[in-house]
Amino acid sequence: MHRYRIDPGRPAQIAARDTRDVQGFAGDRSAGKAAMKELNDQLEELQELLYAEGKHKILIVLQAMDTGGKDGTIRHVFDGTNPQGVKVASFKKPTPQELAHDYLWRVHSHTPGSGEIAIFNRSHYEDVLVVRVHDLVPESRWRPRYDHINAFEKLLADEGTTILKFFLHISQEEQKNRLQARLDEPHKTWKFSTGDLAERKLWDSYVEAYEEAITRTSTEAAPWYVIPADRKWYRNLAISTIIVDTLKRLGMEYPEPEEGLDDIVIE
Repeated sequence: MHRYRIDPGRPAQIAARDTRDVQGFAGDRSAGKAAMKELNDQLEELQELLYAEGKHKILIVLQAMDTGGKDGTIRHVFDGTNPQGVKVASFKKPTPQELAHDYLWRVHSHTPGSGEIAIFNRSHYEDVLVVRVHDLVPESRWRPRYDHINAFEKLLADEGTTILKFFLHISQEEQKNRLQARLDEPHKTWKFSTGDLAERKLWDSYVEAYEEAITRTSTEAAPWYVIPADRKWYRNLAISTIIVDTLKRLGMEYPEPEEGLDDIVIE
C-alpha cells in the first residue's frame, strides 16, 4: 500500500491519481470482502492488545470531499473493535466558544491517550481547507497553519502517538452518483442538504486546497495516504491493510500477569 503514501517533500498530485485504482489488490469485490473479514479479525485482536498493553497511542485522520465515505470507513474498518478503546471525534462548524480560542484548541483534547485509537472525522485540516476555499480568514492567517499543524503533529508523535492520515479520493462523477442516491433512496434522504450542491461547485478550489495541504503536511511522523475511494470495498480494504500493518510493526505485547496466579482456583 506504499503506492498511496505521499512521501515528504513530494507533490500529492491528487488530480492525476486514479480514484478507481485496485492495483494494490489482485482480486474482485467478493475476494476483497473476504480479505476484509480477515483484516477485521486482525484489527480486533490488535486493538485489544493495544488497549491491554497501554503504551501506544494511535491517531487516524479522515478527510474527504462531501460523500467521500468517512462514516462508511469508520463503520466497516472498525467493525468489531472495542468501543472502550476506540473513540471518534467529528469536527463540524466551530462553536462560539471554539472560535474564541486558537483553531487547534478544540482538537487537542480529542487526541488519543495511552492504549487508545482516536479517529478524527474531519479534523484540524478544515482550517486550511474550508477556511481557505470560503475565504473565512485572510491568507496571511491560514497559510502559516501548515507549519503550525506540522509542529502540532510532531509534538504528538514525539509524545508517543502514531499518526495515520487518509484522504478518501473520489471522482466528481462518483460524488454526483452518491448525491443522487441520497435523493432517490428514502433511507438516505436525511443525509442530503442543498448546501452540498453549493460545495460541489467549488470542487476545483477544494482540489487545489487539498493538494497543497497534503503536500505541505505529509511527514515521516504523520504521513498522508491518498486512497482511491470510488470503490467502497477497496477503500476499506486499503485503509484496513495500512492500519493493521502499522499496528503489527509496533511490536506490542500483553502485560505480564501478576505472580502467584497459577495456584488460584475459582470456587
